[in-house]
Amino acid sequence: MKIEKQQVMKALETISVPGHGQNMVESGAIKNVLVFGDEVVVDVTIDNPSLQAKKKTEVSILQAIHKEVYEKAQIKVNLKVEAPVTENKTPEIKGKPIPGIDNIIAVASGKGGVGKSTVTANLAVSLAKMGFKVGLLDADIYGPSATIMFDVVNEKPLSVNVDGKSKMKPVESYGVKILSIGFFTQPDQAVVWRGPMAAKALNQMIFDAAWGKLDFLIVDLPPGTGDIHLSIMQSLPLTGAVVVSTPQNVALADARKGVAMFQQESINVPVLGIVENMAYFTPPELPDHKYHIFGKDGAKHLAEDLGVPFLGELPLQQSIREAGDIGRPAALQDATEIETAFTEITKNVVEQTVRRNSALPPTRAIEITTMAGCSAVNK
Repeated sequence: MKIEKQQVMKALETISVPGHGQNMVESGAIKNVLVFGDEVVVDVTIDNPSLQAKKKTEVSILQAIHKEVYEKAQIKVNLKVEAPVTENKTPEIKGKPIPGIDNIIAVASGKGGVGKSTVTANLAVSLAKMGFKVGLLDADIYGPSATIMFDVVNEKPLSVNVDGKSKMKPVESYGVKILSIGFFTQPDQAVVWRGPMAAKALNQMIFDAAWGKLDFLIVDLPPGTGDIHLSIMQSLPLTGAVVVSTPQNVALADARKGVAMFQQESINVPVLGIVENMAYFTPPELPDHKYHIFGKDGAKHLAEDLGVPFLGELPLQQSIREAGDIGRPAALQDATEIETAFTEITKNVVEQTVRRNSALPPTRAIEITTMAGCSAVNK
């Protein structure tokens, strides 16, 4: 069968570049199309370097041509990645750097109840186990949980003198330095604050704290997209963001909004990836069975659709909940399925941080290696 170039271009108009609204032809992603009988060569350029985005682009082109033009067409896709042109300006790094902190990573979720704080706590302790110096800022002003998950409910940050100034000394647990509004309120006390007051409290915990030298400061954001999120992004030069979701459509719709918030032009915080929590349930008496209670691979498919990395999945397991309730994060349980899962996700976060810092201007010049012990090397 002889294929016409016009047929191919029309087929390519039915698909879009990952993360963009326009189709591949309108966006200018398709640079050239060559047709030789039933052979088609497509030159395409995208601005997303992730493996998921590149694979999705290639597969979409193959499927569109086979479906719309000729199912037996021989197709070659030449894919090139180019950074978007920004009028000779480097992407803006917002916020005021904190001396001694190399990477600041926000953990967010579109909606509550998906396990964002659990992922944050276990990400922090996993990084600490790998040898990194880690801090955790519990920015979930209206629902702080770090004090419970790290068994420090009865602790209080001390005041220390740093260069003639009085600073808060974070409470340390399991190798993680922690500050939370939960240290300053009673367990039965509701935090009823307007946005400016909450933002002021956050700024005090950020800039009036003696964090010391940290490889990673992990920030547990409130669920949703709102005032606190904007305050954090205006106050801190975030290295990147991790979005947590469960597989069902209701959670995925909100997770999509969470990713869109970070990717807004006025915010422009790199999304390091998506974590799928409560991916499946395995009964103890049926260890070889997986029941996808909330749906299968929902967050994974969302990551592919948005062209952002998929960082990994976590099972729905009673021990994770129990570990958080007693104040000993599940990632501390050596040689278990949960510990392995959190370790894999944490390694992926570190890898994506390395890639982000090599592609965009970091808060400061750093180099992170993930080999043998995952140590951080400055400059």
